[in-house]
This record gives sequence, C-alpha cells and structure tokens, in this order.
Amino acid sequence: MSPFPSLIILFFITTSLTLPPPSFSSPQTKQTFIIQIQHESKPSIFPSHKNWYESSLSSITTSQNTIIHTYDTVFHGFSAKLTQQEAKNLELLSHVITIIPEQIRTLHTTRSPQFLGLKTADRTGLLHETDFGSDLVIGVIDTGIWPERQSFNDRELGPIPSKWKGQCLAGKDFPANSCNRKIIGAKYFSGGYEATNGKMNETNEYRSARDSDGHGTHTASIAAGRYVSPASTLGYAKGVAAGMAPKARLAVYKVCWNGGCFDSDILAAFDAAVADGVDVVSLSVGGVVVPYHLDVIAIGAFGASHAGVFVSASAGNGGPGGLTVTNVAPWVATVGAGTIDRDFPADVKLGNGKIIPGVSIYGGPGLTPGRMYPIVYAGSSGEHGGSEGGDGYSSSLCLENSLDPKFVKGKIVVCDRGINSRGDKGEVVKKAGGIGMILANGVFDGEGLVADCHVLPATAVGAIGGDVIRSYIAAHKSLSVGSLPTATIVFKGTRLGVRPAPVVASFSARGPNPESPEILKPDVIAPGLNILAAWPDRVGPSGIASDHRRTEFNILSGTSMACPHVSGLAALLKAAHPDWSPAAIKSALMTTATVTNVGDPNSVYKVTIKPPEGMVVTVKPDKLSFRRVGQKLNFLVRVQTREVKLSPGSSLVKSGSIIWSDGKHIVTSPLVVTMQQPLD
Repeated sequence: MSPFPSLIILFFITTSLTLPPPSFSSPQTKQTFIIQIQHESKPSIFPSHKNWYESSLSSITTSQNTIIHTYDTVFHGFSAKLTQQEAKNLELLSHVITIIPEQIRTLHTTRSPQFLGLKTADRTGLLHETDFGSDLVIGVIDTGIWPERQSFNDRELGPIPSKWKGQCLAGKDFPANSCNRKIIGAKYFSGGYEATNGKMNETNEYRSARDSDGHGTHTASIAAGRYVSPASTLGYAKGVAAGMAPKARLAVYKVCWNGGCFDSDILAAFDAAVADGVDVVSLSVGGVVVPYHLDVIAIGAFGASHAGVFVSASAGNGGPGGLTVTNVAPWVATVGAGTIDRDFPADVKLGNGKIIPGVSIYGGPGLTPGRMYPIVYAGSSGEHGGSEGGDGYSSSLCLENSLDPKFVKGKIVVCDRGINSRGDKGEVVKKAGGIGMILANGVFDGEGLVADCHVLPATAVGAIGGDVIRSYIAAHKSLSVGSLPTATIVFKGTRLGVRPAPVVASFSARGPNPESPEILKPDVIAPGLNILAAWPDRVGPSGIASDHRRTEFNILSGTSMACPHVSGLAALLKAAHPDWSPAAIKSALMTTATVTNVGDPNSVYKVTIKPPEGMVVTVKPDKLSFRRVGQKLNFLVRVQTREVKLSPGSSLVKSGSIIWSDGKHIVTSPLVVTMQQPLD
C-alpha cells in the first residue's frame, strides 16, 4: 500500500465595475449598517428577535431608527440607518458580533448549451439523465424578470415541487398570477435602496419583481430558459434558444434598482432564497473586495452553502488587469467569462483598400453596398469646437454634446472607448448627424471585441485596428489632397465555428485573489461574450432610452452572462447527484475540463511537473498527441503527500505547476494544495 494518501486538488485558470466603500460626510450623517447578532442570547422576555433588535436600537440612541430588514436564515441580525456614534455604541453591546457598513454593488453586464456539450439529441447525456433539471430550483438575485417571455413558459412541466415554501409576491404590474410552474417564486427587496435614496420613483421603476432593466431577465433565461424557436436578435444568432437547465424552476429575487444593488437588500434576498427552498443561487452582481466577514455576498453565500445551496457569482468585468476579480470567497463558485465559437463580423474597409476586422449586431438599414463614405476621427472635432465648446479629449470619446455637427454630419465617425457606454457613443454620433461609427479599443482593452445592438451602422475594432484607422485619417489629412479619407462598414451577419474557443474575454476580471492570494480565483470560465437570451419589452436592445426597437431576445456580454451558465449546470449536477454537497458540485465543475488543441494539427505536448514542496504529483498520460485542430484530450492529475502534522485549526498552503510544451508553445496550469487540520 502506498505511504502517500491521495488528495483531490481543485485548480483552474484565473480570470466590474466597482464602487468605493461607503464613507460619511459628517459624524451625524446616517448610513445603513448590517448588524450581526448572537441570536441564541435573546432574553425570554422578548416575544421575537425583532422586538429584541428594536430594544437594542432604542438603548443606544434617542433618535428614531427603523429596522430595514431582519435576517434569520443565512445570517442572524438586522439592518438599520445609524450615525457613526450610534454604530459604535451598538457594537459595545455584548450580543453584537459585528457591524458591517453597507456597500452599493453593480451589475456585471442560444448557442452556448451546445458549446458546453449539452445536446438534446444525446439520449444518455446529463440533460436527459436529469430530466432537464426538472424539480430543481434556481434562485436568481438580480433586477427581476419579464414573466411573459416564452423562455419562461410552463408547458409540459409537472407540479411545483412539494419542498417549495416560497411565494409569488404581487406588486406594480406584477400580479400574483405572473408566476406559473416555471417561475414559482418572485420577491423584491427595496428597503436598503429606499433608506439611502428615499421613496422610489415609480414612474421609471416597478415596485415589484418585474424587470425594468433587462439584466435579470437575461440571466434567468441563460440559467433555466425553455426551448424557444425561432430565436434571434435583429436577425443575428438565429436558432433555438435554451438555458442550461430548461426544466429547472426559477425563483426571482429583485434587489437591483436604478441606484444600484444594496447590501442590506442582497442579504435579505439570500435569507429568503434559502428559507424558500432553492437549490442554487445565481448572483451576477459585485463590488469592492473586502474581508470575508465584512462581505455581505460572502456571508450570505456561506450561510447558503451551509444549508446545502450551491452559490455561483460573477467574477467582474475589470479585466484584463490583475487583482481585479471580485466575489472571491472560497465557498463561492466565481465565474469568469469566455468566448464561444460564434461571432458577428462587421469589417471596416478603408479607402486605401485595407480591411480592419470588427464586430457588430446592428440590425437596421445598412450603408449602401459598394459606396465609400467620408471618415473622421472624433478627437479632431474638438479643434472645430463641439456643440458646447467641447475639447479634443471629450470629443475623442464621443461624450454628450462634444461633437461639432458641421464636422461629423454625413460621415463615419471614429470614437475611442471610455467614460460613457458603447451604445451611448453611437447615440451621440447619430444626434450630431454622423451616418456611422467605428468604436476603437484603447491599449487597455486590447483586441477583445464586444458586439452591440447599435442605433446606427457601427462596428467595434481592436486597439491595433483603431491605430491603423487613425493613422490612415491623419496621413490623408497631411497630404492636403482636397478630399476626405473614406471608409465603409461591411456587415457579415453570424459566423459559426470560430476558433480558438473558448478564449478568456478581455474584460473578464483576473486574479490573483486580492483577499486570499493562496486561493485561486476565478474558479472557472463560462460563455460570457455575445450571449443571446430573453429580453423585456420595456427596454430597447441597446439599453438606451431613445431606442424604441423591441425584441424578445438580446445579445449581451459580461461575467454576468457567464455566471448563470454555471448556475444551470450546477442544477443539473445536483439533479444527477442529490447527495453531492455544494463543494462537491464545485469540485466536479472545476476538475472535469478537457484540453483542446488550437495549434498545429500534429502537435505532441509533453508534461513537466513542478510539484509543491514535499509532495508527489503524477499526470497520466504524460504526453498528449493531437492529430487535428480542435481535438480534445483528457489527463488525470493525482497529488500525494506524506502525513503532515498540523496543530488543530491550522493550515498549510503549497504551490507548484503543471507545464505542457510542444517545443514551441508552453501551457502552464498553476497547482495549489491546501491542507487543514480541523479544530475537533
């Protein structure tokens, strides 16, 4: 018998817009705090924990402090608005464990099931083995849902699972019968939002689980949307739309409003979701990384995991820089974004004959085929004075009121990325009289391209292509030939079979883990670039208020789109293996990847192992022989160690790597081993 016990090792490649932590403008300014309580200490004189919490508040202040939420499932305590001094006074009470300042978080914003290997024709695959996830419940914490979409129909679904304890909460334009056997629960949480922003403006918000943004509808249908055919957006990505677990049930918890997603509301949603009986929580929201005991998402996810609920969360869109990953708690499946084998080419053809590759999902009247149009760089508009005296920097970014209509009218305008949204730039160009737009990446964005539903003929090009276009314009101008440089945009529709795929999306947040560098994050990547999913009637596909186009589906990009792919897959695994813990499901997702050849057809890769100190690592096979591009091969990693003596409660972290090389290319997988000695 080998003297080495085996260890299961979890490893994968590393892959948001964030807001700073809350601050006070003065000692008397109130903000929301979340208070964790030692709930077993409740004196018997109080009939409920809420009565006890109210008494605790009244003991530390004479001002009126109303409890916003109480928590009793994933967390025990309450939230309330307090001054700095009131918070300090409350913290002195013996039954108060910790006080957490509220953070305002942001959203991290058809073919992917097949790309991930979920094929309806395969009668022995995971979909059929689990009846497409039927009777599993996925809780989506997001912006709500548009229940009328066909992705959420309940045809041929069985009764609501008997374990379900949730409800369909009626609200504005969301009667109780908005739910069905597909959407089996819907709740909304606005107490934290209104405590900070005042009473909700219901002219542009639904005080209900109805989605006024689109993000929640999109993510919910990625996780568990029904089969819908035909599906497309403005003629792009035609086919059958389906979520990862098409028969799984959905429970919707709306926590995000126009002012953001507030921690106290997010924690209330976690509390409700676990109490209601969800199997999976999907959360495409993030913020500033803080210590785990002060991170409401980490706290809510910990309580959920302890109750047997799998939690997946988006990694954030702060890439490609390092240390940008969010939602980094070890018990959360942190999901980065990758590409799939589909894109939407829309190339730029310059007057000198050069072709610059780009992408777009513009679906309106295009530019006249074969005709070349004058092209200008928006940064030069400042030289002519924007509509309000704009400067070159503002005009280069195509910010509101920065373009001179006399300069851009009738022309294709080159805009740099940054500050305002990609869709907003197109609207600025259109208002100024431009007939088309080329959106150029900066150095930080690199060559990663995101397709958008623009409001005028437009395409996105990489940083190198942007430099080529600007150089062409500048060179033509310096010749003083009396004519303008020209270009056109050639829209090519939908292209399938794109290789290599998957590739980590440029925007996808990267590690190392800023809170615990020894724990690799993100855990996995999933499709997050140009993903087709359901969309509400209230919002145009560009997301711009002036966009009056309506479509049942929309194409979006972000780790927000990647996260629900993993949520749906986790539901399928839970259905196939009901006895698996959240950690076991996470392990299965992370350790069953397949190596794909994206190099030469006849490549042979040999392995080199740099084992963690004191450990033996074996890889079988130790050679991967590829015979064609796109071929997939598997390998098994086993890590063994001699007995290590650790004191109770201590841990030891060792790192190494597995390196594959064909003599020209090197592929490195980091390997981190953590050994822990329990307290008991």
